[in-house]
Amino acid sequence: MTNTTQDSAQSYAPDCRNDAVEVYVNGAFFPRDKAMVPVFDAGFVLGDGVWEGMRLVNGRLLAVDEHMARLYEGANAIQLDIGMDRDALKGEIWKTLHHNKMEDGVHIRMMISRGLKSTPNQDPRFIVGSATVVIVAEYKQPNAALKARGLTLLTSTIRCSTPDVFDLRLNSHSRLNFIQALIQAINMGADEALMLDDRGFVASCNSTNFFIIRGEELWTSTGATCFNGITRSKVIKIWRDAGKRVFEKDYTLAETYAADEAFVTGTLGGITPVTKIDGRKVGQGSPGPVTAEISRLYQAYIGE
Repeated sequence: MTNTTQDSAQSYAPDCRNDAVEVYVNGAFFPRDKAMVPVFDAGFVLGDGVWEGMRLVNGRLLAVDEHMARLYEGANAIQLDIGMDRDALKGEIWKTLHHNKMEDGVHIRMMISRGLKSTPNQDPRFIVGSATVVIVAEYKQPNAALKARGLTLLTSTIRCSTPDVFDLRLNSHSRLNFIQALIQAINMGADEALMLDDRGFVASCNSTNFFIIRGEELWTSTGATCFNGITRSKVIKIWRDAGKRVFEKDYTLAETYAADEAFVTGTLGGITPVTKIDGRKVGQGSPGPVTAEISRLYQAYIGE
C-alpha cells in the first residue's frame, strides 16, 4: 500500500488540540491513550454494534435528528438496547463537547456495542452487561488540498450487498468488505474504491456516496445498495430546490466514464470531487464547475 491517509475521502487537516481531548466511555472521560473497552466487548469480539458520525459547526450539531433516527433505526434492527432514549444520548454528546470546551469544527463519532460478553462468541444471549457507549469528539476539517485535486477511484471486484444479504442502511461496526475493496484500490494506486451492486450497476464508494454529473443533471444510485447517507439526501434536496434535475436510478460504468463530473459525499468531507476513475479522466480531469456550485449551495445550507 503506497497511498497516504491524506489521499483518503476521510482525510483531514491535523490539529494538535486533539491531543488534549478526552473520550467519553460509558459516562466517564479518559485521555485518548487511556480510553478502552474490554477484550470481551461484543464490538471488539464481532463488530456487534452500530455507530454514527456527525459534525458540530458554529455551536450547532448538523442534522442531529436525522443522525439520531438513523442510529436508533439501526439499533432496533439488531435488537440492541442502547439504554437511553434519543434526548438522553444527545445530552451525552453535548456533555462530551462541553467537557472538552468544543464549539466549532468538530467531528463526533459515536460507537455503541451490545456490551460485555461472558465469553467471545457470536450468540447475543451471552451478554452480561448493558450496551457500551463511546463518544469520540475531534477537531477535524476536510483536507483542502484533496478537494482541490480530486479523488482517484478504482472499481473494485467486491460488490455492495443487497438488503437480503446485509442492509447498508444499518451503520454496523462490521465493515470488512469495504475495507477489502479499499485495499484493492490502494494497491492499484487509487485513493478510494468505486463499488457496483449485484447486477453490475454503480452503487457506492467504500466509505462515501457517489454521484455523477451529466450536463447539469445529477445522477446517483437508487439507494437500494448504498449507504443511507444524510449528506447524500441533503445534496439531492438542495439541487432539486435549485430547480435542477436529479435522477436516483440504475446506471452503468460506461455511463459513469462518459460523465462530465463526479463527486462523493460524506459527513466529514461534505462534497469531494472525483477526477479519475479506472485510469480515465472524469471530464477534463479536474474539479468541475457544477460540483463547485453544488458544494457552494451545500456550504450555505449547513451555514459553514
